[in-house]
Amino acid sequence: MTSQPLSRARIVAAAVELIEREGADAVSMRRIASELGVGVMSLYNHVPNKGALLDGVAESVLSEIEFTDDPEAHWSDRVRVQAHAFRQIAHHYPRCTMLVVSRQLHSNAGLLPVERALATLRSAGFDGVDAVRVLRMFIAFIVGSLLREVGVTPTFAPRHSSAIDAGEVDPELFPEVSALSELLVSCDHETEFAFGVDLLIQAIAVHPARREGTR
Repeated sequence: MTSQPLSRARIVAAAVELIEREGADAVSMRRIASELGVGVMSLYNHVPNKGALLDGVAESVLSEIEFTDDPEAHWSDRVRVQAHAFRQIAHHYPRCTMLVVSRQLHSNAGLLPVERALATLRSAGFDGVDAVRVLRMFIAFIVGSLLREVGVTPTFAPRHSSAIDAGEVDPELFPEVSALSELLVSCDHETEFAFGVDLLIQAIAVHPARREGTR
């Protein structure tokens, strides 16, 4: 039995650690109780059920996002800073981030990043419908980049070897893959993420649905 008092914060922290080690499927009230060295029923005094616990995990992760964008800055600069802030926390909690984007959160911690992003996109000149669409596009890009970075998606992801073995690729059938093999198996994740964010910003800047905003 641990000498530290049991609290919602400790329970959520234990769930975060377990998810990052073994994934969200490993989480159960009984398993968390075992991790903390307490009786399973004692958890229910702080967390009513597993769903509430997973919501707590998502909210805990989101609450650690540090927003440093200037509200008076140009919208494109704000989008860039916000995207990198989300990436930073996603990189720190990759498995929990998958949980974050799969849950509908209503707490202040859960809604603040959404509010910041939507306000920025509205100031860029998008109406409500398109602001939501652009936000979802950025989330998809960030999550996709994260999956590649942590090695979940192997296609075109860098491998431990420095290049594709020349014997693996027929240059007659796949001349471009063969010629660009060095690039396909190497990746500066930070640089490529910045490239992708800039590309998305350039695309939405010229989108016909966007009206010139105040900044």
